[in-house]
Amino acid sequence: MARQLTGYRIRERRRQLGLTQAGVAKQVGISPSYLNLIEANKRAIAGATLRRITEILDLDPDTLTGRTEQRMIDDLVELAAEPMLRDLELDGASVGDLIGRHPTWAAALLACWRAYRDQAQTAAALSDRLNQDPALADAVHQLLTHVTAVRSTSEILATTDDLPPDMRDRFHSILSSESARLSEVTQALAAFFDKPHSRTRSITVAEEVDDVIIERENHFPALEQAADELATGVRRHGDILLGALPRYLADCHGVTIENRPPAEAGADRYRNLCAYDADSRTLVFLDHASIATRQFQMARLAAELGASDPIEREIDDPRLTSPASRAQAFRALASYTASAIVFPYDRFHADAVDVRYDIEVLRQRYRASFEQVAHRLVTLRRPGSEGIPFGFLRSNPAGFTTKRFPLPDLPLPRHGHGCPLWAIYGAFQTPGRVQRQLVRFPDNARYLFVAGTVTKQPASFHEPPVPHAVMLACDVMHADKTVYADGLDLGSAGRTAIPVGPSCRLCPRLDCLHRAEEPIVGRSGA
Repeated sequence: MARQLTGYRIRERRRQLGLTQAGVAKQVGISPSYLNLIEANKRAIAGATLRRITEILDLDPDTLTGRTEQRMIDDLVELAAEPMLRDLELDGASVGDLIGRHPTWAAALLACWRAYRDQAQTAAALSDRLNQDPALADAVHQLLTHVTAVRSTSEILATTDDLPPDMRDRFHSILSSESARLSEVTQALAAFFDKPHSRTRSITVAEEVDDVIIERENHFPALEQAADELATGVRRHGDILLGALPRYLADCHGVTIENRPPAEAGADRYRNLCAYDADSRTLVFLDHASIATRQFQMARLAAELGASDPIEREIDDPRLTSPASRAQAFRALASYTASAIVFPYDRFHADAVDVRYDIEVLRQRYRASFEQVAHRLVTLRRPGSEGIPFGFLRSNPAGFTTKRFPLPDLPLPRHGHGCPLWAIYGAFQTPGRVQRQLVRFPDNARYLFVAGTVTKQPASFHEPPVPHAVMLACDVMHADKTVYADGLDLGSAGRTAIPVGPSCRLCPRLDCLHRAEEPIVGRSGA
């Protein structure tokens, strides 16, 4: 697994200042051996320890943690997994050194790779259209038919001298009409290939939004403040949020809440089992929307209507390169603000610490879903009042990643599947129950995984329930702060950790019985 550049930069800066490990460790308040592990990128660093080191070494925290390079690290690891590079046996562990020592060369390498991916995806898209588009197949068939007719008619006219005048006129008429049809088909084909969507991009709208959120560590102080102000206004309409939100929306924004049977609704309009009509100022819920869904979606609408200015300021970011990416970012940050309304930072953080991050207790206390609580736990990054630094992953039943927030040393997959041994996939076997798992990666990094399923409630007997699995991940150094560590052997010599990898293609554990394909990098055994 690729690790961040934190340890490398600490070591280089310490050496620049002529300081010893023992001296810096004493000032920080940790042992020299622990600082050695940090500098070797074998221990994560955050919170007070991170702030103390940045003060002693006069480093900017954002520069030290390498937030801006995290996407570069992930992309280089993905590049190393390209099948065409298999014979090079690239070592993913050296990515951090490459970026740290030669950042411009690393950027150039990625620029070339992204250009290659763009061209490859464009070619693949055109191939799919050539092979699968029925309109194109029909047009090609018509083209061949008209070409054949024109050629046959022309040959008859050119090689036959004694054609009667009426017959010659008839062939000329056929030649003219077939030529006209040939021209129409050719123009249609030209228009088909001139469509702008024939060009694809390797960086999607969702990835652009992810870049902005991940670089900010999924914490937006301005939106936290906006949510506090909105929550104060909502509380004037009642102490219970579920009842106060409809009154707030009606009194402050003229919004009416309605319910509608799924059979009477156009399903394509209802995202998250609700739809908002801005013209009529009506928020419609489908009858089977849960309490947690209703509460959150009303809070989200309150955020969109009452905190649009601060949200717009946050999405004024050059990394959002299109109206589509800015629109998706607006929706994502409106959901962030809604989460901050439902789970006020200070109270939720205190409750999480008090119940040792027990998601079930928090879910019941805030009338929320497992996924909503997990999302909010990831955002507890306020300096001086941080929660446990969690990573987040959501998967559909096919094992495909549908949402992610990686940790610095745990680059969760952006696409496709992770290791089949991860708890997130096992959660589908025990729906409704929380799964915990202590894992060890090939580089001996250990993490606590906590996973559970979230099921969209069916509208009727004939509609199947569709589950998703959600997983939180934290470094083992934080595990004892949670209820999920109870009874686990968290010691470095503990043998209860399950050997896992990032994915089969990137995992060097050659003796794994669950391997689905051969590793492409890191051929050494583990």
